[in-house]
Amino acid sequence: MRIVGLTGGIASGKSTVSNLFKANDIPVVDADVIARNVLKKGSGGWKRVVAAFGEEILLPNREVDRPKLGQMVFSSDSKRQLLNKLMAPYISTGIFWEILKQWAKGAKVIVVDIPLLFEAKMDKWTKPIVVVWVSQETQLNRLMERDGLSEEDARNRVMAQMSLDLKRSKADIVIDNNGCLDELHQQFDKVLSEIRRPLTWTEFWRSRQGAFSVIGLVTSGIFVCKTLN
Repeated sequence: MRIVGLTGGIASGKSTVSNLFKANDIPVVDADVIARNVLKKGSGGWKRVVAAFGEEILLPNREVDRPKLGQMVFSSDSKRQLLNKLMAPYISTGIFWEILKQWAKGAKVIVVDIPLLFEAKMDKWTKPIVVVWVSQETQLNRLMERDGLSEEDARNRVMAQMSLDLKRSKADIVIDNNGCLDELHQQFDKVLSEIRRPLTWTEFWRSRQGAFSVIGLVTSGIFVCKTLN
């Protein structure tokens, strides 16, 4: 199985690229979706986060007020690190189970969409790594336009993440999303061809088909040995 790592930064266009993979029948494990489930009312993650940040982060229906929590943690390095620490075990477990589900379905290629791919040290489990990159100026402008933020708030959110320039330096494949949607699609088509190339032997043995092949070989070997004896 080929596990492709997809990451980027806030307002870089990573979600657009993730949706393009889905539209082309590539299974995507989305860490943001898992994170939302982790914070559902009454869950283990919800209890730990509420205990740490207080009930003022809750809506009247007792669900987490995600914008309020986001504003709180993006303005404080210590609070952001605490939130990441609290949620990391739940998110990692959720990602593992989603990958296992895709393995059981026989998927040969999957994309793991993780904003904190490098920060969470999960890049060592993915190959190739695709980074959706934009300049900081483009990132700030898109974020202010998208979320209606002031320049200060937008800059705080951008600076709270690993820089896209650093992520780009760690990538196997870079998608430059400073241009228009048509340009993004053209780059994506090339990326799609790259990740759909035939599996390496290592990737094949990690797939369900490879595992069944190993079981078949072992079973055949045992049968031959018993026959000879």
